[in-house]
Amino acid sequence: MGHVIAVAGKGGVGKTTLCGLLIQYLCKTGKGPVLAVDADANSNLNEVLGVETGPTLGELREEIERAGMDSSVKIPAGMSKADYLEMRMQDAVVEEDDFDLMVMGRSQGQGCYCFVNGLVQTQIQRLQSHYPYVVVDNEAGMEHISRGILPSMEVTILVSDCSRRGVQAAGRIAKLMEEIKMHPRKVGLVVNRAPQGKLDEGTMEEVKKQGLELLGVVPHDDTIYQYDCDGKPIVDLPEDSPVRAALKEILEKVGLA
Repeated sequence: MGHVIAVAGKGGVGKTTLCGLLIQYLCKTGKGPVLAVDADANSNLNEVLGVETGPTLGELREEIERAGMDSSVKIPAGMSKADYLEMRMQDAVVEEDDFDLMVMGRSQGQGCYCFVNGLVQTQIQRLQSHYPYVVVDNEAGMEHISRGILPSMEVTILVSDCSRRGVQAAGRIAKLMEEIKMHPRKVGLVVNRAPQGKLDEGTMEEVKKQGLELLGVVPHDDTIYQYDCDGKPIVDLPEDSPVRAALKEILEKVGLA
């Protein structure tokens, strides 16, 4: 079975950026092919990776809902909705040279995400054995953790910015994992966007208070901000980027280098 690496934390702390660079690192160091999973309804991992997406799981769910009511969606005669959905799932995985990407997406309008979350879980379980590594970019919050959508996580990287609130959110996710008896081989905190790559005493105090293992600190880099503004894939960062150097040290500590 492929090793599942989950990246989680509060919104706006740079999870997706680090997730994309992690996927690229695994591919470049010969650990591919990697299954990249964007498990956030507000998905943009594909932009970080610089690839187009196929139909999202949310879009496929809507397609099945419209079947029989909308003439644009036709299920072949003799095929059930379940069989048609399973067939269409193959189109939801975008194949690149050294990684494949599956995107959760969102349901249209109001309603629960339970069905789409279930699709994410089913697809990861179905595909996991085909890849050495599965990297999951989780939504902001704890829903995927609390629902047990990723029961086989081996490594959980909790991402925070330099704020106490970000570290507290990471601490809550770590505690929830303990409560629901999820026991990854490694759980640790990465503090992102730190000025000069250093943490002040207040942030360090909160890390210790939350009982989190600090895997490393990633420095703030104006280049990432500029790439984002210009619509450039973050994975095109220069090889001498301080962010890349910091991430490599972190992955060595986790045992992924």
